[in-house]
Amino acid sequence: MLFLDRLFKLSQHGTNIRTEVLAGLTTFLTMSYIVFVNPDILGTTGMDPGAVFVATCLAAAIGSAVMALAANFPVGMAPGMGLNAFFAFTVVGAAGLPWQQALAAVFISGIVFLLLSLSGIRAWLVAGIPTSLRSAIVAGIGLFLAIIALQKSGVIVANADTMVALGKLDAAPPLLALGGFLLIAVLEARKVHGAILIGILAVTAAGWLIGDVRYHGLVSLPPSLAPTFLQLDLPGLLHHDGGAPLAVLLQVVLVFVLVEVFDATGTLYGVVGRAGLLDLADGRKRFGRALLADSTAIVSGSLLGTSSTTAFAESASGVQVGARTGLTALVVAALFLAALLFSPLAAMVPAYATAPALLFVAGLMLRELVNVEWGDLTESVPAALCALAMPFTYSIANGLAFGFIAYAALKAGTGRWREARPALWLVAGLFVLRFALV
Repeated sequence: MLFLDRLFKLSQHGTNIRTEVLAGLTTFLTMSYIVFVNPDILGTTGMDPGAVFVATCLAAAIGSAVMALAANFPVGMAPGMGLNAFFAFTVVGAAGLPWQQALAAVFISGIVFLLLSLSGIRAWLVAGIPTSLRSAIVAGIGLFLAIIALQKSGVIVANADTMVALGKLDAAPPLLALGGFLLIAVLEARKVHGAILIGILAVTAAGWLIGDVRYHGLVSLPPSLAPTFLQLDLPGLLHHDGGAPLAVLLQVVLVFVLVEVFDATGTLYGVVGRAGLLDLADGRKRFGRALLADSTAIVSGSLLGTSSTTAFAESASGVQVGARTGLTALVVAALFLAALLFSPLAAMVPAYATAPALLFVAGLMLRELVNVEWGDLTESVPAALCALAMPFTYSIANGLAFGFIAYAALKAGTGRWREARPALWLVAGLFVLRFALV
């Protein structure tokens, strides 16, 4: 006990082991849905769902442990929502890269992310992108997740005349998905910890009761990690003739890096700021270590076989319970390792059971739209274009490109080009280059 007190400085932070363990359990319950959702999403690329399940648990455990020991922050880490959808539906689905090369792109983005964090360019990038555009990026990813959720559950279907239409709501999948979404919303409104996880399990149980889901047991030894472990194809990605075209490579790595920068940095600021840790004497130094831990987790996740690992906003639930140190994150890491034993349960979860989780998270991300400066057309138009282009072009990359280029064009066209910082001009220029290379 004294060892833990000294290691995590519990007394100095005004907390104790009991509080931190309870906070760790709370954080885990609010973010554990990722062990069901991530294999379901990445499995659409041809990746082995069992191996992705193991990679998800291990990446979350490693990332959370590094965050705990390096930065002493109560922040849980796991493969991020939005980034996994971009990996599956844009990089592999639309761009046509094999998932092995997509993992290599995640690896490269992790290295770039690490260099940006070490050099201080990461902070320069974040500071240089306007609030309206940053908020639109988050909201746009939410809309992208929403359309994926509605498709996966059959709530919307393809239509030759209108492109999309309402599905048959007398079928079990869309009804159970919508019911699961409402259940999650009700539980969250009543402040029930683990509401998303409960929603996923409830829909799965309902699917089993109607004979749509087969029972495979609850506990067993973890599946093999071999199908995804060290399967990233870096030479194939970089080889000009047989690998990805330069425009695709630029787009994929750029989007991974940008989303990782804004998502992870914003989450870390929000969570540790709420805990009052940035105001401490060593707060900024520890924040720098947290950025390095974040970058390291991305690299390790790509080697294990999963999309980018990032800080989870759900960590705020642990802070609300009283989390103040890395012991909370270490508890989260231990619980993700324990989750490895529940692979049969993960294999039972149908797509329409994870859809409510995607849809609910999408709704939370849309809250960012309140931060857009709607009264200024040079701010609101690029923001709206960025957010709307993501679901309607089925690509996070296109939304980012449209948003950054439109922002630069509107500021220049109205003679207010000085309001756009160098970081924005740089990113907009890279997206223009990407279109020029197509």
